[in-house]
This record gives sequence, C-alpha cells and structure tokens, in this order.
Amino acid sequence: MNRFIVVSNRLPVKVSKQGKSICFQSSAGGLATGMKSLADTYSYRWLGWPGVAREQLSSAQTAEVVDTLAQQNCLPVFLSQRDVEDYYHGFANRTIWPLFHYFPQNTVYEDRCWQSYRDVNERFCDEVAAIAGPDDRIWIHDYQLMLLPQMIRERIPGALIGFFLHIPFPSYEIFRLLPWRDDIVRGILGADLVGFHTYDYVRHFLSSVCRLTGAEHTLGDLHVADRLVKVDAFPMGIDYEKFSGAVGREEVKREIENNRREMGSCRIIFSVDRLDYTKGILQRLEAFDAFLTRYPEYKGKVRFILLAIPSRTSVDHYQMLKEQLDGLIGKINGSHGLLGWTPVLYLYRSIPFEKLVALYHQADVALITPLRDGMNLVAKECIAAKCHGRGVLILSEMAGAASEMGEALIVNPNDKEKIVQAIKVALEMPPSEQIERNRSMQQRLGRYTVARWAHDFLDGLGEIQKKQRDLSVRKLSDALRDRLLRDYAAAASRLFFLDYDGTLVDFVDRPEKAEPDSALLDGLRALAADGRNEIIIISGRDKTTLTRWLGALPVTLIAEHGAWVRPKNGSWRVIGPLRNDWKDIIRPIMELFVDRTPGASVEEKNFALAWHCRKSDPELARVRTQELKAAIANFVENLEIGVYEGNKILEVKNLSVNKGHMTKLWLGKSHWGFILAAGDDYTDEDMFDVLGPQAYSIKVRPGISKAKYTVDAVADVRDLLRRMSQAAVPAGGGCAIQHLEHPAGSSKKRNVRREQG
Repeated sequence: MNRFIVVSNRLPVKVSKQGKSICFQSSAGGLATGMKSLADTYSYRWLGWPGVAREQLSSAQTAEVVDTLAQQNCLPVFLSQRDVEDYYHGFANRTIWPLFHYFPQNTVYEDRCWQSYRDVNERFCDEVAAIAGPDDRIWIHDYQLMLLPQMIRERIPGALIGFFLHIPFPSYEIFRLLPWRDDIVRGILGADLVGFHTYDYVRHFLSSVCRLTGAEHTLGDLHVADRLVKVDAFPMGIDYEKFSGAVGREEVKREIENNRREMGSCRIIFSVDRLDYTKGILQRLEAFDAFLTRYPEYKGKVRFILLAIPSRTSVDHYQMLKEQLDGLIGKINGSHGLLGWTPVLYLYRSIPFEKLVALYHQADVALITPLRDGMNLVAKECIAAKCHGRGVLILSEMAGAASEMGEALIVNPNDKEKIVQAIKVALEMPPSEQIERNRSMQQRLGRYTVARWAHDFLDGLGEIQKKQRDLSVRKLSDALRDRLLRDYAAAASRLFFLDYDGTLVDFVDRPEKAEPDSALLDGLRALAADGRNEIIIISGRDKTTLTRWLGALPVTLIAEHGAWVRPKNGSWRVIGPLRNDWKDIIRPIMELFVDRTPGASVEEKNFALAWHCRKSDPELARVRTQELKAAIANFVENLEIGVYEGNKILEVKNLSVNKGHMTKLWLGKSHWGFILAAGDDYTDEDMFDVLGPQAYSIKVRPGISKAKYTVDAVADVRDLLRRMSQAAVPAGGGCAIQHLEHPAGSSKKRNVRREQG
C-alpha cells in the first residue's frame, strides 16, 4: 500500500493536561476527515504539535503521549512554551494571518518571531527526515509551515512533496509588505504540487513568484531550478453525509423541537464563526441593526442567533474585538428589544454537534459574511443540513466558497446597504425558489466532498511526478553526457550550432550588458582550436555587437537569426534580398509602447526590430506584449513580415529569416560525424527541427521543444563545452559511431567503427 506523511501544525488529536492526568481528544475538523477518507488507499503517519507545551510534561507523561499517539498513526513534534508564543502566536498569527487576510494594520514584524518560525520549521523537518522513506509522499499543510517544503527538499532531494495553503494567498501588493517574502516563496516552491482553495489565490501566488524570482508559468507549471512545480486550485469540501444525514438522528430532532419551543414563531437568522476580526462579525451586526431600523415591521418576528466561538483570547486585537462585540450587541438589544423579544441571542462558546446541525437546519437565513476567508466550510455545512431545502444563504464574495456557491445571495461584506437588502430578499423569498437554489448547491457539495478533495490532491501529486519523470527521460543525464563526450571524441568532423543569449550567457536586465566573460571566450577559443570542429554562433544579436564581442574568435557568426553571416576569418554578407522599409511603420508603434511601459526598450537591427521588457513589471509587461503584438499584426499582414514572441521580447523580422534555413546550409556542406545544437527559445526550434535524428539537440531549461534533450541552465551548456574542449581521442580508438545523414535528402550513410584496443 502507498504511504504518505501528513504534516500540519496541529495533530488531529489534541493533548491536554488536567491535574496529573493526560487527556486525548480527537479532532472533527475537515482536514482530519479528509485524511481518514484515504485510509483504504494509503497508509499514513501524521506529524504535528499535540497542543501541550514540552515543559508541562514529565518524562513519563511524554512517553505516554508518544505511545498513545503512535496507536493512532500520529507522531508528536514537541514545542516549548517559548516556541508556541513566538512561532505560533507570534509569527504565524500576528504576522502571516493578518497580512494574508488583508489586515496590514494588524500585522507585526519582529525578527525574533521570524527566527522562531524558521527554527520550528527546521524541527519539523528533522522529524520528517527521520521517518520518510524513498517512496513516501509528503503532504504539508498551511501557513505555519511555509518554509518546510524547501527544507525537506534540501534534506531529501528526491522527495515527492505537496503543500496546501488553507488561508488566502494575498495579492502581490499586500504580500510584498512582508520583509521575508522571498524566503516564504522559496519555501513553498520546494513542493512539487502547491494547492490553494481558489484560482484567485493561485493567480496571486504565481504573480508573486514571477515578480520575486522571474519565473513564469505555463498553465500553472513552473520550472524551478531543475524541477517542474505545479500550482493549482483544489476547493476543499466537507463530509456531506455527516451533516445531511445528521438531521434524521433522534438527538438532532430533539434539539430542533427545543429550538421551536424557545423561538416560537420568530424566524431565525443564524451566524456562526470563530471570534476573529477577519470574519466581519461587527459589520453583519451593524447591518442587522440597520435592517431593524429600516424595516421595523420585522421587530418581534425575526431573531439573530450569533454563535461566536472563542479564539486566541490572549491576543490584543481579539480582546478588543470581544469588547466591541459585547457593546454592539447590548446597543442593538437595547434599541430594538421588546417585552418578551430580544433581537440578538449571543452565544460566546462552542456548542455540541447536534445543536449546531439543528440550527443549520432550521435557520431561515444563514448570514456568513467574512471580510476575507480562505474557503469557509460553515456555508457548505449549513446548506448540507437543509434536507427540506428551505432557507437562504447570504454569503460574502470574499469567502473562497463564493466561487462554488453562486446560487447563494452573494454580497460585499463592507456594503451595509447590500446586506440589509439581502436579508429582506431572503426573508421574503418564496420556498420554491429557496429549494431550487439549495438543491443545486447540495448536488455540487455532495459530489465534491472533503474525501474527493484529498484524493484529487494526491492524484495531482502523482500526475506531477509522472510529468517530472517524463521530463527527466529527456534530461541530459550524466550517462547521456558521457555518451555524448565519447561520440564527440571519436568523430573526425564536428559541427556546433550555438545560440548566444540564454544559452552561452544568462539573461540580464539590459541586453547590452550580456557581453561574454573571459572564461567563455577562452572556452570557445579552445574548442575552435581543434581543426575537426566547425563552430557557428547563431544569434538574434546584430552584427555589430557580435563582431565586438566575438569577432576575434575563429568561429562563424550569424546575426539577426540568419539575416547576416560572417564565416570565420571572413566578412559579413547579407543572406538573400531582405527589406527593411517596414521599420518606419513599426518603430513608432514600439516606441509608443515603450513610453507606456516603464523599463521597456526598442533594439534596432538591420532587418529586425525587437521590443524588450525584461526590466518592466512582469504583469504589465505581459499585458503590453499582447497589446503590442495585436497592434503590429494589422500592419505586417501583407508585408512578408513576422511577429515573434520570445522570453521577455517581441521581435519583428522578415519571414524568410530563421535559424532553420541557415542550419540546412551548413548541414549540406559535409557528412558530419558529430553535431551539437544548443538554444533556449522559440527561434531555436527551427534549428532543432531540421537536425537529423543522430544530432545532439539541447534546449536550455525544461519546456516543450523539438530538441532531444534538456539541461537546466546556461552553466550546464558551458560545462559541457568545457569538457569537450578538454576531450581527446583515446589512444587505440574509441567507440562505434554512425555518421549523420544529411536531412535535406542525401541517401548516403557511412559508418565508422573503431574497435576497442
């Protein structure tokens, strides 16, 4: 059976100390339910903090906790009281929680708490590393452990790691306020699969990754170092049967009857939340106050039951919220109350499951209006419990659940008037419409349960592993590299096609700064010194720049993707009749977009124009690139001119100019014993396309390509060239090789076989 390791801040079993006794209480939370649903398919162990500080336990009690939890497949990670204060109450709940929920005014930035957060994540990493097997899947949960994926990746490079964030991921404008934002992004990207509740959070995360690391995604796929990382949305569900089936239980029926006796003929508006400033509790009470003022005819006919579950009572902001809440409820009850009728029934405590389900079932209106919420499972639980189909859900558009529950009355939690009107509409909605809306949501919730969510995530982890393996097959491994070097050493004639930017040198902010360093020049010179080697550097650069940078080398230079060629020790000449009169039309358009895009620039070549946006804001550059592409398309439609989008560049050039055409010319000059081509972007695909099956074609950085192999970075190409420049034909011969067939149509083949000495 497959095994996976669940890692979360808290275990699904809470440990507490009462006197000299240790108490164990199982969690009924959504995550615990989802993990239990996997038991038939996977075996698993769960790592997390048991809820009790290390100092509170004696050695014997610690052993008791470990043994008891082990029987439930749980492994405790013990934290000190200082850890709990600085890591959990400090960085996790005073820094990450408010910031990610768009409350920067409540956010505290303290180095001490950040260091504690790092230390505790390291401790979790130690525990994972101690039990993880080579085939285990590791699933890390939530904002308390955002550094852990990368820490495990460094400790266990081949681990298969998933990470799921259960709270919102904020827009970059909010996220950038965090001093440790780079560390957080790198930490999360240590995972192979990164999951969020909604696509909005996916989009925000990918935007932050792009802005902070420069990495861009393709349909949620990111290439991070030498790995493929998938980022996707997995909306968490609930245990639907638990809530829909509970209404028929005798104890729930008794609670329903009790509520009817207590409420009489009053209709119920129900709200349940942890007492947290992100939940919008004060705002919904103010809206209820305004509703009774606007529509006094509802006094005595409707009652608001507010269930607020105590949370983080030691935190100042929560204490202040409790005081404000008490005061506001007193004001509403004092202003609107009648003899025998109190408008707000306030419950500041947890209640048993049976009472909760009864209120879900009976509520005429469920008022769920968080200011920001990752998902909000309460809204889903309430709809699941409405077996009769009656009742109306008013839901904040800021809750992740709003994207799935469009049949609810969706409101802006800051729009008091909209909430007032939604309450009135809900109370007056015909039962037939209520049932129709709720049945649609129930069918959806019944299909996509928390069990389905958990299985989908682990299935997604398996799929990304398969994609990684498929890519690794194409990766130029050590064994393939050694074979390449043997073929190179044995060949009597060798041909190289080398792109420049992104292949021999890394990209830089400004194109003119990408000049070759001395190590590259020395390496190319050493490679070219071997008379069997024909080296062609084929670049999109203009001929003046290539001459200045590489003109002293005994190599062939091709500029502007094939418009100009300079044989080694020769002079530049243009290839074919090319026109450039179109530049007077296109240049002003590009310059206009430069003015509208800070950091962009135009590079002019003899037969091409290139619009660069590497220094621009990534989101703006992406939009402007598409706008510019559309603006130019109409002008070049009948001019035999093409518009090509590359890596942070949009280039306009003659359609007849491409690297494939130039590659064919050199392939036809000889029967080469060894051919290597390396490039990194769309312009190199034409070159890869015309090479024969025996050629070594290499794309820098993984991705869709016609190249046979990939490498991770420029450094890999340079290392390969260095090794070839140092290689020599072994004494007594080498290995068998086959000369390459000219792809342009030559039918001659020649085999050269050297016997091992």
